[in-house]
Amino acid sequence: MSEEPKPRRRQARGERRIAQLLQAAANVFCANGYTATSTNAIAREASVSPGTLYQYFPNKEAIAVELGDRLLHQMREAHGQAFTPENFELPLPELLDAVLDPMIEFNCQNPVFLALMHGSEVPGRIAEEHDELHASLLARVGDLLGHYLPDLPAADRARISDMTFAVFKGGLALVLAAPEGPERNATIAELKTALYRYLDPVIGDANLTGPSPVTTTPTP
Repeated sequence: MSEEPKPRRRQARGERRIAQLLQAAANVFCANGYTATSTNAIAREASVSPGTLYQYFPNKEAIAVELGDRLLHQMREAHGQAFTPENFELPLPELLDAVLDPMIEFNCQNPVFLALMHGSEVPGRIAEEHDELHASLLARVGDLLGHYLPDLPAADRARISDMTFAVFKGGLALVLAAPEGPERNATIAELKTALYRYLDPVIGDANLTGPSPVTTTPTP
């Protein structure tokens, strides 16, 4: 008989344990921040001994790097779904829904993303990869503006992209702070309306939108 299933079962158990530890780390990082979190606190949250944790991760930094890598991969997938040529053809209100909904949903499902990426003293690798993602998102916003306004000077495009992203980040913090349900949905609607009213004078005519602000909201 083949002995192959046993290693596969052990590997599956190991993956489940890693997922358990990463989820525990996400909970503790959200509650305490990266700097104040200890491996003992993560082990307690995961209901395992510190020795069990050290079988998988040598220290807190290794846990944060693995968690950060997974989150950044998921975030890239989320903005890959948002900034597509098909979405660029939508009227502005629907365009905002298509672009913002995946980003908002990701952050609502993974509140540790902002806590870890914007925390103090996070590992340098995480900070570097986050900076690359930030630059990529700004480039996507610039591509969106260039799609509608190909003659827009580069300096204007960069400034509008920066402002658009700053409004989104500020509004996203309020979205995450709002209780789930009607209050969060209302905050999402306010964020979309703010972005609509900022962008409509810039690309509204080129996008062929009507005068109504955004009213649709997703269910996180």
